[in-house]
Order: sequence, then C-alpha cells, then structure tokens
Amino acid sequence: MAQTIEGFVGSALDEAKISSLHVKVIALIAAGYFFDVIDLIVLGSLIPDMVASKFATAAEAGWVGSATVFGMFIGAAGQGEFSDRWGRKTVYQFNLLLFGIFTIIGAFAPSVFWLGVCRFVAGLGLGGEQPLAFAYAGEYSPRRIRGRILAIVHFIGGACVWPIASLFTLAFRDQIGWRGVWIVIGIGALIVWLFRFALPESPRYLSTHGRGKEALDVLARLGIAGPKEELATSAASNTQSDPFALVFRMFPTRVVAGMICFAAFFGVAIGLGTWLPNIMTAKGFTITKSLTYTFGMTLAVPCASLFMMYALDHFGRKITSVCAFVAAGLMAIVFANAASDTQLLIAGFVMIFFIQVAGNSMQIFASEVFPTNARASGFGWAAGVGRLATAFIVPTILWIQLRWGLTTVFACLATVLLIAAVSVTQLGPESKRKGLDEIAPPTG
Repeated sequence: MAQTIEGFVGSALDEAKISSLHVKVIALIAAGYFFDVIDLIVLGSLIPDMVASKFATAAEAGWVGSATVFGMFIGAAGQGEFSDRWGRKTVYQFNLLLFGIFTIIGAFAPSVFWLGVCRFVAGLGLGGEQPLAFAYAGEYSPRRIRGRILAIVHFIGGACVWPIASLFTLAFRDQIGWRGVWIVIGIGALIVWLFRFALPESPRYLSTHGRGKEALDVLARLGIAGPKEELATSAASNTQSDPFALVFRMFPTRVVAGMICFAAFFGVAIGLGTWLPNIMTAKGFTITKSLTYTFGMTLAVPCASLFMMYALDHFGRKITSVCAFVAAGLMAIVFANAASDTQLLIAGFVMIFFIQVAGNSMQIFASEVFPTNARASGFGWAAGVGRLATAFIVPTILWIQLRWGLTTVFACLATVLLIAAVSVTQLGPESKRKGLDEIAPPTG
C-alpha cells in the first residue's frame, strides 16, 4: 500500500535536519510572540502611573486588563478554528496586524472606556497569536528536539520579555509615559508583521487539506528530498470536518483538562504580572523600587525557559509540568510569608521560576496532543477559556487583597496551582520525542 501524502510529510518533518528556513520560521514566530507577550506583561508596570496620573483608578485599570483578556478568549477560540480551516499563515498575519494597529490607537484613548474598547480589539489578535505560535512552530520541528525548539520559541518570545518589559518600562516610563510605551510596542509588532509575509504555510496543514503539491514544495525549501514513489491520499488528505466538533467529540478530556490548566497558569502568571508592582507598592515600596524588585524576580522567566530546553526532551512534558506546579504552589505560601526584602526577592524569583516551568511545559504539551486538522482549535479553546477565567481572576486578586490580605491571596493561588498539577495528568499521552501524528493522527 502506497504511503499517504500526510504520512510522508509528517515523517519527513519529524526526521528532518535543521535548515536555514527552519531557523527563519522559528525566529519570525518567536518575534511576533515577543510583542504579544510584552504587551500583556507591561500593563502591570503601567498601572501605578495610570493611577498616579488620575487617568484611571486601580479598579478601572484592572477592568482594562480584563477587557484585553476577554478579547483574547474570543481570539484564541475563534481564530484557532479559522486557522484549522483556512491555514496558519493567513490567520497568523491578520492577528498581528489587528493587535499592532489597536495597540497604537489605544495609546491615544481619551478615557478608560475607549482604552478598554481598544484593548478588547487588540486582545482579539493577541489571543489568536499564542495558540498559533506553538502549533505553527511545532509542526515544523523534528520530533527528537521539538521540546527544545518550542522552549526556544518561548525563551525568545515569552521568557526574555518579562525582564525586558520591566526594564523598558523602568527606563522609559518617565520620558514617554504609559501611552508612549504602548505606541512603541504597537510599532514593533507592525514591523514584525511586514517581515512575516515571508513565512511559508505549514506543510502538515497543506498535506491534510488537499494541497499535497504545495506541501512537497515547502519540504524542498527545507532541504528535504521528495518521495521516491507515488503517494496515496486518504480521508484526512482533504478533510472537511469541523475542527470544533472534532475536538469536543474525540478529545473532550484533553480539552477540558487544558482549560483548567490554562486558567490556572494564566490566572496566576497574568495576575501576578498585573498586580505584583501594585502589591510591592502596598508593602511600602516606592513605584521605582517596586518595579526594580519586580524586574529582579522576572529574571526567573528566562531561567525557566533555559531549564525547559533540557527538561522537556529528557524528563518529558508531563512530569516536568506536574512537579513544577506543585513546587510553585508551595513557593506561593513562602512568598506570602517572607519577612524581609531579601527573602521577598528570593522567594518571588523561585516562585516565578516554577510557575513558568509549569505553565509553559503544559502549554507546549497541549500544543502537541491534538491532530493537525484540529490542533489550533483544540489548543485555542483550551487557552481561550483559560484566558476568559483570567478576566475574572485579575480583579478578584485585588478584591481578595483588600478584604482578607496578601496571605489569603497567595493561599488561593497555591490551591489553584495544585489543581492544575492534577489536570496536567489528563492532557494526553507523554509526547517526548514522539511524532505529532503518533500522538494524535489526522482524523477525517
């Protein structure tokens, strides 16, 4: 029996050697992810200045963050579906364009209401970017080092952003203000959008949607030799199935477990990113000192990515994520009870390290456990619902802090992290060094 087109393409990509086009694709994906994540993180650093300038109260600033996250929910869920139907590249480019334009427009908003509207629309693009970044990069990655490559995408596009965002805001907020910070981010995103026109479509997507010749052409650009014999097609080679229905019919446990994991990770990571400078200010630090200490803690994020480059392909995604979620929960309690500045800084660094290892190992794992013709949809719905939960978690953190204090805040965060540790075990089979089609074959 002749080998199918998608079987050949999948095997060829799984066993490929890294080419210059691989490097270009990964770099452009990471670059777009960078500007999305920096926008998300920087809000927390801008809140004290927004409040100090009387543009918004702390509560209003929190709801601006929630408007962004609500847009991200719709973007992640909807655009995952679109990219599984129409292709990764088209939707990927639209996401970044939408995000860049409305980030800049939002910087000129005359009121909190209009800022919230612009942040919601920017969130539509922001939400679609992340599911596609890992799905897109993973579909190009050889299986033996896929975990390392996805950790590199996170290192460049997600991890280095945390200290850079804190340092950039600390260095320039007095010169350009909180509005200027967003203008710079939006312009940077549009520059990357221009460069990303050079991205080729995912060969795995092409081969499962009746475009086998185009898939083989992309393989040739990657330096991969074509088939030596004629290839057959199968039911999945031009699938017309609804990605949403496929995900919830065949993988309900995986997608629900993913929703819980993403809600926990985004809720804790974004909640801390949003309120950590404010929490430090409440402890008696000046705005500048609180941002300086936050910067020190966020150096843990690139350290987490460097650790993941080794751990994911050696220990595995599942065990790495579970252990880190448990450790993060314990460190949240330690952080809440820190008695000195030094203890606070060290405990915060270790807590953020484990939160990032846990959440991003889980995120990479979730991008691998759905079939090619529903990968972005499965990941997008899990991430989208997680984002939606965050829209309520972010203001809830402030609400709990004001009524019961910081110790209760971190006890609640620890509980959420332990629930996520259990949920990771239900995401699917361990994907370490397995081909994507071996984990979840294309389904008609």
